[in-house]
This record gives sequence, C-alpha cells and structure tokens, in this order.
Amino acid sequence: MKPAMETAAEENTEQSQERKVNSRAEMEIGRYHWMYPGSKNHQYHPVPTLGDRASPLSSPGCFECCIKCLGGVPYASLVATILCFSGVALFCGCGHVALAGTVAILEQHFSTNASDHALLSEVIQLMQYVIYGIASFFFLYGIILLAEGFYTTSAVKELHGEFKTTACGRCISGMFVFLTYVLGVAWLGVFGFSAVPVFMFYNIWSTCEVIKSPQTNGTTGVEQICVDIRQYGIIPWNAFPGKICGSALENICNTNEFYMSYHLFIVACAGAGATVIALIHFLMILSSNWAYLKDASKMQAYQDIKAKEEQELQDIQSRSKEQLNSYT
Repeated sequence: MKPAMETAAEENTEQSQERKVNSRAEMEIGRYHWMYPGSKNHQYHPVPTLGDRASPLSSPGCFECCIKCLGGVPYASLVATILCFSGVALFCGCGHVALAGTVAILEQHFSTNASDHALLSEVIQLMQYVIYGIASFFFLYGIILLAEGFYTTSAVKELHGEFKTTACGRCISGMFVFLTYVLGVAWLGVFGFSAVPVFMFYNIWSTCEVIKSPQTNGTTGVEQICVDIRQYGIIPWNAFPGKICGSALENICNTNEFYMSYHLFIVACAGAGATVIALIHFLMILSSNWAYLKDASKMQAYQDIKAKEEQELQDIQSRSKEQLNSYT
C-alpha cells in the first residue's frame, strides 16, 4: 500500500509543477501583450529548416519522369540498330576499298589489256554505286525500325496516356515484318557472295605460302607453281597473261594492294554476317511487337464493349428509377 501511495503523491507533485510552469508561461505572455499592445495581432511563423526545404533535384516528379522515359526505351531494337549500322558500315566501307584494290591488281598483273577486263571494271564500278545505295537505305531503314520500336514499346506499356491502336498501325507493323524478312534473305545471299573474293584471295595467299616454304624454296619446281585467275571466270580465257607463276606470284603477294584487299574482303564478309544477325534480331522483335499489338487491340475492343454494356445497364437502371418515381 505504501509504494502505491508514494507513486500517487509523486504524480500529484509533478502535475502541480506542470501547472505552475504553464501558469508562469501564461503570465509572461500576458505581461508581454500588456507592455506591447500591438503584438496581439502578430502571428509568428516557424522558420523552415534545411530539411524542410525541397530542392528541385530531389522532387519525385523528375525521378518518376526519368524512370518512365527509361522504361519506354526499346533496348532490343536499340541493340539491333547498332549492330545493323556497324555491319552495313563495315561491309560498304571495306568492300568499296577492296573492290578498287582488286581492279588495280588485275590491271597490273593478270590482265594488261584493258579490253579484256572492261566488263569486269564496269561491274565493279556498278557494285560500288550499289554500295552507296545500300548504305543510305539501311541508315534510313534502321532509324525507321528504331522509331517503330519506340512506338510499339510505348503503346504496349501504356506510357503516354490511354492505349490506342488502329488497323493501319498493325498493318504497318506487319509490312515491316515482311520487308525485314525479305531483306534478311537478300543479305544471306550477299553474305555468301562476299565470301567468294575471300576464297579467291585465300587461294592466292596459300599458294604464295607454299612458294615461301623452305621445302620448295631450294627446288627448281618453284616456277611451276602458278595461279590462273581465269579459272574463276572473272576475266576471259584469252586475257593475257592470266596466269602468274613462281617469284612473280610471290611479288604480288608482297604488295600492299593484295594485303589490304585480302583483309578488307574478310572484314566486309564479317560485316555482312553481322547485318544478317541484326536483321534476324529485328525480325524477332517486329514479330513479337506485332503479336503484342494484336492482343492489345483485342483487349481494347473487349474493354470498349464492356464499357458500352455497363453504360447501357446504367441507363436502363436510371430510366427504371425515373418511372418508379413518376408512379409514386
């Protein structure tokens, strides 16, 4: 009993002390207002601390906007576009320089008469112009596919307002799928065609390595090791000399034109392969985007029908309530 009585007494003393403090504070405030009558209407506003001040960099709107923009980036289309640009640039740039080096090698060593390789020169010049067209076309086509990826990603994820898709948009997506498929098949042919000069230059280089080898260097049969460029069909059989043997062939392999053309053809072939991979990647992306758009359009049509039915049901209920109120 005594401890309970002691705690109660302590609580009473604490309450009385708090009342005294409060009464003293009220007396001081009243004294201040009596001495300065104009201070009664004055309102004190708390000074905001540094923690209460909101900086523009820490506003949640900017962070949410950045996350929203990053969520709308089609990363798969971006990777495919970079790969496509890189492959086309390697194929067009290296292929153009390698074709010019090939013409120089043919004119200087394998076909001294200009009329023998006139057709080949015209074909190579035409191919160089085609390379310009390929580079321009795929630059625009890559940008268009990247923009289509941005549109489809934003539409599917509903990042910019209400989701809307039309039959024209789905038709354009399907057209891109078909066009990318056709271009992919065409670039498979380009990739196979670009491997032909690599094969030709590799045969010449391997023949030169045989000539340089110690086993054949001291023998008299070196001059019998030859390369006949006419057997590849790029120059006619009556072209002179058409065939290079022995030390003359070794000198050709040591020239800068041969070394640069050989390696540039290899890089151009690799660029064509990278372009094929990029188009296959684009084809998968476009097919999946088209399927997403098709499913989303069906869902949108279902939601529109459902909203229309709910509106009609609400109209019927409101009409029935009005009729009941009119009867009562």
